[in-house]
Amino acid sequence: MSKSLYETLGISENASADEIKKAYRKLARKYHPDINKSPEAQEKFKEINAAYEVLSDPEKKAQYDQFGDQMFGGQNFSDFARGQGANVDLDEILRAMFGGGAGGFSGGFSSSSGGFSNSGFGGGFGGFSAPDLDLKTSITVPFLTSVLGGKHHITLDNGESFDIKIPAGIKTGKTLRVRGKGKSYQGQRGDLLIVVNVAPSPDYERKGNDLYKTIDVPLKTALFGGKIEVDTPEKKVTLKVPKNTKNGQKFRLKDKGFPTINGGKGDLYLVANIKLPDVDSLDEQLKSCLEKLPE
Repeated sequence: MSKSLYETLGISENASADEIKKAYRKLARKYHPDINKSPEAQEKFKEINAAYEVLSDPEKKAQYDQFGDQMFGGQNFSDFARGQGANVDLDEILRAMFGGGAGGFSGGFSSSSGGFSNSGFGGGFGGFSAPDLDLKTSITVPFLTSVLGGKHHITLDNGESFDIKIPAGIKTGKTLRVRGKGKSYQGQRGDLLIVVNVAPSPDYERKGNDLYKTIDVPLKTALFGGKIEVDTPEKKVTLKVPKNTKNGQKFRLKDKGFPTINGGKGDLYLVANIKLPDVDSLDEQLKSCLEKLPE
């Protein structure tokens, strides 16, 4: 008796539960559409998941071991899967065929053939729809976390709590996927989809991949030059300020800005804000000299 579900996972009919799981994981990694971009990978991935749906469940496996590929009208599983069309969920079809959903085995066996009669399924494959097991939520991360990356703590409604990794360069509106943290259904579990919002910063403004920060420069340093310490996203740096620095003058720190998609970074622009002293605190002689300056 042909039993092509085992061939789909590349295992023998005597494979243990651990061997079935190990084979499934190996193939799922190989053919996952996020990893394998070949045209055949998506259909192969569907077949692998559907085969595992049956062989990982003791009751369904026992039924399949008894009747084999007669359950697919005598076709091997790959041909059966391709015959259902691209938009049909094989997992849901098999759940129905093996008693996990609408249809079941009711009227499905033919006493003459030992297989399934046409009346058992009534052409109803197109009516099955897979449940959506993904959960969706949103988070707000600090601005500097979006620049440098980091961790963010998540607590789900069911009380489950864990940290997720925030990649450097994340932007508002991006979605992070956490595998296996969604809803559960018949031994499967969906993913958690997290929409990220980036909190505004009181210190930085992002324009594309460049960052802008206004820094205070004492009047004396602006007039005669000098050095000041400035905090940047990564660390504190010493900035050399030339004499006669004007208000609004920009200083460019190359590759100290927002991460780019190619692994580089934008630039950080420091915008000078010349700090004027309180005139009432000045020495009288200095005030007198300043009052004589031309306008």
